Amino acid sequence: MYQCYLGGLNIVPNGSQSIRGRDAQSINILAGKAVANSVRTTLGPKGMDKMLVDSMGDIVITNDGATILKEMDIQHPAAKMIVEVSKTQDDEVGDGTTSAAILSGELLAKAEELIDKGVHPTIISEGYRHAAMKCREILETITIDVTPEDTEALMKIAATAITGKGAEAYKEKLSKLTVDAVKYVVEEEDGSLVVDTDNIKVEKRAGGSITDSDLVEGLVIDKERSHPNMPEMVENAKILLVTCPIEFRKTEMDAEIKITSPDQMQMFLDQEEKMMREMAEKVINSGANVVFCQKGIDDMAQYYIEKAGIYAVRRVKKSDLKRLSKVTGGTLIQDLDEIVPGDTGTADLVEEKEVRGAKMTYVTGCQNNKAVTVLLHGGTDHVVAELEHAMHDAIRVVGVVIEDGKVVVGGSSPEIELSLRLSEYASTLKGREQLAVSKFAEALEVIPQTLAENAGLDPIDILVELRSQHEQGNKNAGLNVYTGDVVDMWENDVIEPLRIKTQAINAATEAAVMILRIDDIVASSGGAGTPGPTPGIPDVDLDMDAAY
Repeated sequence: MYQCYLGGLNIVPNGSQSIRGRDAQSINILAGKAVANSVRTTLGPKGMDKMLVDSMGDIVITNDGATILKEMDIQHPAAKMIVEVSKTQDDEVGDGTTSAAILSGELLAKAEELIDKGVHPTIISEGYRHAAMKCREILETITIDVTPEDTEALMKIAATAITGKGAEAYKEKLSKLTVDAVKYVVEEEDGSLVVDTDNIKVEKRAGGSITDSDLVEGLVIDKERSHPNMPEMVENAKILLVTCPIEFRKTEMDAEIKITSPDQMQMFLDQEEKMMREMAEKVINSGANVVFCQKGIDDMAQYYIEKAGIYAVRRVKKSDLKRLSKVTGGTLIQDLDEIVPGDTGTADLVEEKEVRGAKMTYVTGCQNNKAVTVLLHGGTDHVVAELEHAMHDAIRVVGVVIEDGKVVVGGSSPEIELSLRLSEYASTLKGREQLAVSKFAEALEVIPQTLAENAGLDPIDILVELRSQHEQGNKNAGLNVYTGDVVDMWENDVIEPLRIKTQAINAATEAAVMILRIDDIVASSGGAGTPGPTPGIPDVDLDMDAAY
């Protein structure tokens, strides 16, 4: 038996579930709004944190929108599209992830109001795209130019990104670390500045105070020497980077060796030692005096390597090996038999240092000096983990500003300006598209409204005051969540990259349009004739219990 027929053709097998038309749109919009509401209370400096507990009992405490949505076990397919908006925002800019998710949900909510009035989703989609394009034009009129030499402005931008992530008391220290790190890795390509934030490694260590955080010009590897008799310091290091194990390879199947005499046992042990000595000699003959290995190093191999005066580190992360390859000029070796002269990288100094009770390896004076490590300290693992999220956002936004050279003020000032100018623009349009542009303008007000709510302020009073200030021409007027006043955000040092706003608006619009254009949900059967989960309202549950 088949459930659906089209011109006599069976197209959906028995057990599949299908929801069409207005019901499908309602379910998808409901799922999108649920995701947006799950992170809404985290927006702004006064936003609350979420505690995420996974199935293993591990805890993450954060108010970073991208982190929250990534850690949550979201099942609904439409809800996952909103998660993708936040993820894209994080990849492109670093900050503004919560705003992007909230704006997506609000655009869907406003679209639902129009659908209830009989406006077709296609018309709404066209209006939303038109409004997003107009937003980019309006934003260009309120941007402020910033040069890479303006360290003070860059520090304000970093401080804005850090604010609200549990480190406000130390934002001056962290902002300076951020700006120094980003400036260290700036490169010029084809006449424009490029910041590869992959060259900035953030290493965290629990213990001490946040003020103990430091910047290291080079790479810090969270590993110690594999043998205590190895040298603690190697100058003029020749570095060999190995991705294969320096130990016996385990067979893919169980094997037995029958030994019937002591002589056979001794022969077996001698052969084993010979094989390990040969592997160690390949490393020694490479001319390297420092070895970083992604896999394990056998105790016997460690003995021979240590006797040769080589500094060896094992179980190094693949990402760290790639960074080492980039900055030292070394080649990643996948087979010890393939080592040739020139595969080793170089660095002025490799040494082991003790950091808060743990030993770490410092690689400094590399061939390519465009590498730096920010070493973060904090009272607990949870504190430094949240610091890492804050530093990630700050590093990305400072890099974006150096590349683009354009910023806007924060405190929901751009959203109010866009809302007012879009409303004026909507009145010049004809047809039902005007309604969509007008609703887009209303949706933008969710940002100042949410900021006010999270700060314990009256959102209506704040919106009225913001509109009044902007109508009078105060384009930099925004909400100071600490005092509850509408003030000049530029004078209050609240600055954000222009790309945060353009990326959030573009991504939120595209996600909303994609969801609105869906008028049929078909879920395949669970296999062997078992019906799969019905994509209905009961299954809009996002499995968000872990977030609360």
